[in-house]
Amino acid sequence: MVKESRTEKRKRKKGKRRKKWLWILTPFLLLLTIVLIYGVHLATKIADVTNEAHVQLERGETSEMRVEPVYPGKDNFSVLFIGVDEREGETKSRSDVLILATFNKDDHSIKMLSIPRDSRVEIPGYYTTKINTAHFLGGVDLAVETVEAFLDVPVDYYVKLNFDAFIEIVDAIGGVTVDVPFTFTEMDSEDNADAITLYEGTQHLDGEEALAFVRMRKQDPLGDFGRNERQKQVIKAIIEESATFSSITKYDDIIDSIGENMTTNFTFQNIIALHPYASSIDSIESLKFEGQDTYIDGTYYFTINEDSRLEMSNLLKEHLGIEDTAAVE
Repeated sequence: MVKESRTEKRKRKKGKRRKKWLWILTPFLLLLTIVLIYGVHLATKIADVTNEAHVQLERGETSEMRVEPVYPGKDNFSVLFIGVDEREGETKSRSDVLILATFNKDDHSIKMLSIPRDSRVEIPGYYTTKINTAHFLGGVDLAVETVEAFLDVPVDYYVKLNFDAFIEIVDAIGGVTVDVPFTFTEMDSEDNADAITLYEGTQHLDGEEALAFVRMRKQDPLGDFGRNERQKQVIKAIIEESATFSSITKYDDIIDSIGENMTTNFTFQNIIALHPYASSIDSIESLKFEGQDTYIDGTYYFTINEDSRLEMSNLLKEHLGIEDTAAVE
C-alpha cells in the first residue's frame, strides 16, 4: 500500500477545523519579501493575487478617525492583522489573533501591539465581552471598529489571514532552523495530543514541527512572552530561507497558498510602497498590555488595566503623529 503523503493527507482533511497558533505576520511579510526581491513574473502574479484578495471595508477607504485618506510611502499608517481559524465557506468565526501595527514614514519604524483574544471590551452596538467576538458578530468591519473604539487609534488598513498556508509555506521552503529553548511535546495540526516532540537545541523543523514550535504556550514558563520570542524566530527563519536561490522556484505555489487564505484592503501599489520598511523587520518594537485574569459568571476574561490602555493608545498615536493624546472616554 502506497503511504499517503503529508500534502495529500492535508488536502483530504482540509475541511476539518484546525486550531493553529502562529505569528500572523509571517505570510504577509513573506509576500512583501518576495515582491521586493524577485522578478517581473512573480510581481505580476502577486499583483493578481492582491487584486483577488482585495476587499474594501464598508466604511470605505478612510477611517472615520481620519480627516483624509492616508497611504503607505506617503503617510504614517496603521494595520490591523486579524488571524482566524475558519473552514472554507464559513461565514462566522472568532478572531484568534489581533495585532495592531503602526508604521512611521520618517524613520521607517514599526510598533506592534498584540491584543489578547480574551480581552474584555465593549463591542460597539452590542455589549461588553471578549474582543474576539467582534469578528463573529460583524466580521472584519466590526473587528476594526471595536479596536478603534477601544484604543482611540485609527485603523487604516487590515489584513485577514486564516492559518492553512503556514505548514505549506514552511514545507515549500524546505523547513526552518530554530533554537528550541527546552524539550516539549505539542499537538499536531489535526489536534492529536502529544503528537510532536521537539528537543532542546538547534533544530531544523518541517511545517508540522514549526507549527508546534509557535503554538505551544502552557509549557513555557514565560507564557505568551516565550511564545512571542519563538514566533519571531520563525518569522526571521522564513524570511531568510525565502531569500535563498533554492526557494525561488517554489514561490508560485507559496503565493497561491497565501492568496487563497488572505483578504485585505491593501492594493498592490500599497504593498510596493512598503519597501522602505523591509529593513525594519528585525527591529519591530513589540508592545504589550498590562492586565489580570478575571472570571465573571464562570467565564474567563483578560482585563486590561486602564492605565495600560491609555499608555498604549498614546504610544501608538504618537508614533502615527497624531497630536491629540487625550484620555479615552
